[in-house]
Order: sequence, then structure tokens, then C-alpha cells
Amino acid sequence: QVITVKDTRGLPSSEVTIPELLKPTYATMLAGKWHLGHAAPSWPPMVHGFDAFAGIPYSNDMRPLAFWRSHPNATMTQEPAVQEALTAQFFDAGIDFVRANAARPFFLMLTPSAPHIPLRPADAFKGKSAAAAYGDVVEELDAHVGRLVAAIRAVGLARDTLILFTSDNGPWFEGSTGPHQGRKGGAGWDGGYLVPMIASWRGTLRPRVSDAIGMNIDLLPTIARVAGVPLPTGIEIDGRDLSPVWQRGAASAHDQLILFDNERVAALRTPEWKYVVRSYYRSYNLPLGALGMPLLFDIMRDPGETINMAARYPDVARDMAIRFAAARNRFEPMGKMQIPDTIPSAS
Repeated sequence: QVITVKDTRGLPSSEVTIPELLKPTYATMLAGKWHLGHAAPSWPPMVHGFDAFAGIPYSNDMRPLAFWRSHPNATMTQEPAVQEALTAQFFDAGIDFVRANAARPFFLMLTPSAPHIPLRPADAFKGKSAAAAYGDVVEELDAHVGRLVAAIRAVGLARDTLILFTSDNGPWFEGSTGPHQGRKGGAGWDGGYLVPMIASWRGTLRPRVSDAIGMNIDLLPTIARVAGVPLPTGIEIDGRDLSPVWQRGAASAHDQLILFDNERVAALRTPEWKYVVRSYYRSYNLPLGALGMPLLFDIMRDPGETINMAARYPDVARDMAIRFAAARNRFEPMGKMQIPDTIPSAS
């Protein structure tokens, strides 16, 4: 569930974050959107291992919105958030952090709000793109990523720095999902979940393209492996180390990924198959599995999820149904704010 301005929920202190895992060797900073709780004890990000923070507490379409900065004396200050300035402010803070910590290992998590609405490009980027305001903010984001990469090179750390670029979901009102069906917030369709991951590490990773499946949950074990730090003990880690995929083109360590719609299982994704059990139609939050019409797609041949293959491959459909039941029974009881299903009348 998305955390709203009036919420007091947040990331539990019992969770081990990447910056906590990297301490005390690494300097750590978050620049950008936090959105994991803006009330104590989940706020500010420094309580979860970050040494520094410069950014916004939640999405940039929420009000009231302020830009926060941490200071070495452990204080926090805020200033009015100016939409047109946010992207530059995030990257300015991140670049300053890189320069200040070039002599020691560092971890920078940079989470820009662009291209989330409202689309407010800086003056220098207005009208640059044929894709109107959406394209302008994407070009602005690209330019600032270039600034960050240049700053890493300027301090002589290009061969010592792993750079990861990805997203948390597919496009919303604008942008392209390519051949994939659905968008952000559309429940089980790949268009809302499938995003690229670009990994760059000069001298260590050679150019390659992989269709191995992975998730952002894999970042913690992957970064731990690259940094040479042990995983936390006594807790279950759902992610897997992606470095073999990047380094030698290995297959994914996942035999399946579970896709959620808020606190409900919406779909299952294996390397070859997609099983969609939840979607939306008008005002209906449709539990396709409960209606006896789950959808099975051969995702390698049909990335647009257009033809239900459940009748042609009953053994695969049965296997995916068993996987879905296990995932639903394990994870959905943990939910606290589940949105009720809405099923159209049979009349």
C-alpha cells in the first residue's frame, strides 16, 4: 500500500537495509524520494543506516511537500520544494557526496521523482523533446545521470564503481511499455512491472544483454556480494545475487517472481511463463483466479500477454496454480490494509 501524507506507517526498524549492511566500511547517502515512512520511528532515513539525506519524504504529487537536508550535526532542515528544481537538487547532492567520499568506499542511492507526475522540467529542458513535457523531464534525468557518471570519472573511480540504473515500476499515464500489456497500477500485467536494469562497471562487466528475470529485492544480496560483506543472519532473504548474470551471462537464480497488487498476489512470472490472477476492469478489482479464469501466457513467444494458453498446456497451468496458492497462502495473511475484491454481478 502506498504511504500517504496522513499515514504513520513506515519501514520497520527490524528490517536490515543496504546501508546498514555496508556499515561501517561504507559512507552512505540517499538523495531523492524516501517514501518509506515520514513519521517516527521510520523517519528520517538516517535511522535506517544512511549517513546523509537530501530529498523529499514521499511522492512529489503529495502535499504538503518540502525538500529536506541532513547535516553533520545530526539535524535536519527543510525548505519549500520547487518541482522544476528537484531533479537538479537530487543530483547536486549526490555529486557532492561522491566528491566528499572519493577516498573511501561509498554507497549512493539516488531516487529521482522524475518522470512521476507532475511533469515540471527545468527551464533549460522545456521544449527540448518531441515527447512534450514527459520527454523533457526524461531528457533532464538523462543529462543529470551523465553529470553523475562524469563526476565519478573525474575523481578517478570509474573502474572502482558499480553503477546500477533501474526503475520501481512501468510507466503510468505517459511513456511506452513496448509490446507489453498494462501499465503501473493495472495489477498483473507485465507493462506495470517489467523495467530494464542497466549495470555498468568499467573493466569488470563487458557488454551483454540478458533476459534473466530479477527484481529490486535482488539488489541487497547482489551489493553484499560485490562489496564482500556477509548477508545478515537470522532473517530470510528473498532476493538473489545477480552478479553471475552480469559477469558471465548466467541464468537467473529465480525459478519464479511473485508480483503483487498492494497486498494481494497479482501474478507469477517464471523465465518462460506468466500466470495472471488479478486485473482491473472499470471499478472492478478482479480476482481472476477466484473467478475460475486465471490466464497463462507463453511469455517468450507472446510478451504482450494476448493468448491464454492454459487449455493447451494444462500441466503448466496446474503447476502455476499450485505456485499461486502457495504464494497467496504465505503472503496475503500478512496484509493489514487489503482492498476487498469486487466481482461483477452475474445478472
